[in-house]
Amino acid sequence: MARARWGCCPWLVLLCALGAWGYPKQVDLRGEDVRNCSLSPPYLPVTAVNTTAQLTALRQQMHVQNLSAYIIPETDAHMSEYIGNRDKRRAWITGFTGSAGTAVVTMGKAGLWTDSRYWTQAERQMDCNWELHKEVDIASITTWLLTEVPAGGSVGFDPFLFSIGSWESYDMALKNSNIQLMPITANLVDLAWGSQKPLVPSQPIYALQDAFTGSPWQEKVAGIRSQMQKHRKGPTAVLLSALDETAWLFNLRGSDIPYNPFFYSYTLLTDSSIRLFVNKSCLDSETRKYLNSSCTGSMCVQLEDYSQARSNVQTYASGDVKIWIGTSYTTYGLYEVIPTEKLIGDTYSPVMVTKAVKNSKEQALLRASHVRDAVAVIRYLVWLEKNVPKGTVDEFSGAELLDQFRREEAYSSGPSFETISASGLNAALAHYSPTKEQHQKLSSDEMYLLDSGGQYWDGTTDITRTVHWGTPSAFQKEAYTRVLIGNIDLSRLVFPASTSGRMMEIFARRALWDVGLNYGHGTGHGIGNFLGVHEWPVGFQSGNIPMAKGMFTSIEPGYYQDGEFGIRLEDVALVVEAKTKYPGSYLTFEVVSLVPYDRNLIDVSLLSPEHLQHLNRYHQTIREKVGPELRQRQLLEELEWLWEHTKPLPARAPRMASLACLWAVASLTVLGWSV
Repeated sequence: MARARWGCCPWLVLLCALGAWGYPKQVDLRGEDVRNCSLSPPYLPVTAVNTTAQLTALRQQMHVQNLSAYIIPETDAHMSEYIGNRDKRRAWITGFTGSAGTAVVTMGKAGLWTDSRYWTQAERQMDCNWELHKEVDIASITTWLLTEVPAGGSVGFDPFLFSIGSWESYDMALKNSNIQLMPITANLVDLAWGSQKPLVPSQPIYALQDAFTGSPWQEKVAGIRSQMQKHRKGPTAVLLSALDETAWLFNLRGSDIPYNPFFYSYTLLTDSSIRLFVNKSCLDSETRKYLNSSCTGSMCVQLEDYSQARSNVQTYASGDVKIWIGTSYTTYGLYEVIPTEKLIGDTYSPVMVTKAVKNSKEQALLRASHVRDAVAVIRYLVWLEKNVPKGTVDEFSGAELLDQFRREEAYSSGPSFETISASGLNAALAHYSPTKEQHQKLSSDEMYLLDSGGQYWDGTTDITRTVHWGTPSAFQKEAYTRVLIGNIDLSRLVFPASTSGRMMEIFARRALWDVGLNYGHGTGHGIGNFLGVHEWPVGFQSGNIPMAKGMFTSIEPGYYQDGEFGIRLEDVALVVEAKTKYPGSYLTFEVVSLVPYDRNLIDVSLLSPEHLQHLNRYHQTIREKVGPELRQRQLLEELEWLWEHTKPLPARAPRMASLACLWAVASLTVLGWSV
């Protein structure tokens, strides 16, 4: 799963806020705010940050611009899921470091809007300068602005931190209010932050070796240009804003963003030229030569300063052109300089959609990375079995050791996200991660949830396993087994080509729904080839594109018992052709994650013969693919552990309704037929 940030997917925020798709609506079930601002002096936790100086500096900048309010989202100029330290403006102004939330500052008040995952954290980190609004929708923010901003006032924002959809929502809400929404390209928080703001990253941008790329960048450019020529609206250029788009297109990688091999960049690819907007000082002579940057032909990359992207796009848009954009990742800062009649907007750019389907070489690379990743995870699980009973392992030290094991693997480039290493009640928080200061010991008496991943030159990994070293309760075993059944039911599903992941997601939940259980997060996301651990637009949400052969997605049902334990079982799977009795275009999934499930938590009596056969076949596959790697490296203790944990499970299960029947019922339900 990794640590999902909703800021990059506005539609997901809306769905969760509305309680749509079976996700629970966010309700405040806790007590009062841990702060007491009515006292003199006010009571604040020791973790609260004094933000008086920050707010004073920002309000001085607002006064210069004649603003009544200023909006500060948690994002960067590329709508990234993970953001660099210099883009953490909302954290600097509020003291709140959670990964989701929007701050709004007026001359007399300051408010933070965030979702229920972060309410306690916000109360403990913010001082009494801040009001906490326990909502996430833009409508709540604009309602507050209409109350706090006087008629004739102006609300400022950085257009490079607003998605097109966000700008449209704010603009619509304030349109008839006599309050002006004012884009200001010079970010006011940056001006207030001053010299204390982290410096621009200066690490090298480098080209991947051919062995780790699916095809040369020239072939990719030619492919996108071919799509431009075939497009019925005749685009003359494609504008790329998401960081992984440019990284993928040119087979370049960097380290500007934590856990992601990205670098700050834009690309304007026209029918006759290529412009790459980047920090040119990060490109050495070898990389410049690789990009053919010394020439001016259609296959020569013209290097431009990163800061000049907007002015270059504006100049290009003044000609007889049409610019193709992906609206999900293009900010209002670029959108506003392109005349409407010269704009071709799709939800995702052609690069984003093309990147989602891996070719045969990319598939082989990702498979190989998962074999080595499995070795690292298995080494960690073996170590835990020996050391947890001693009482010497905690969540944080364990996560650090797993990172070390991954770094020892070939082609490693570090973790793909902050490891979720959660014991007992901490695992009930779907996105909990321990810190050096706050963590708890692992215990044989509690369940342990481990959600982690690695970045390798040949692929990105993400896997979750939940284990129990002692005696789990009957309910824990049932919940675990039903989560496992959901994982299996979705993994072995056969479905027509171009089926939406949203239509299939029910299979991951069915076994839980049968007994009144559920989980409140998404069921899966795409994953990249040494790119992002959450790679859009693949997955099982309503905003994802239909499944196609060659896509990789995670499959990750779970269950969380508040205050007690959490369960999640996550695998990465490749979409492949299905072998069906009759001819047709049908697909299924091939799981490429290769770590056994915890036998101690499986209630075999709940498994159908089909489930049991699938599980035993999967464990046999792990033996065949990971076993030789362990043997070759003389990891004999881990090999013995693998053999023990992949033994065939005995069959003693009553037959349940077949998967085909479940699919038929779900399909008829989608069509509105009664069954």
